[in-house]
Amino acid sequence: MDYIEKALEKLREWIERVVDALFGPKPQHEPDLIPVPVEEPRR
Repeated sequence: MDYIEKALEKLREWIERVVDALFGPKPQHEPDLIPVPVEEPRR
């Protein structure tokens, strides 16, 4: 059974590489943007 588990793990790694190659890597969480105060010129 250990052989089957190792084979399945290798298969999962290979499938993940193929999916990454086709669709790009898994999206990373983008950091939240921090609002920056801007002084508007007075008219």
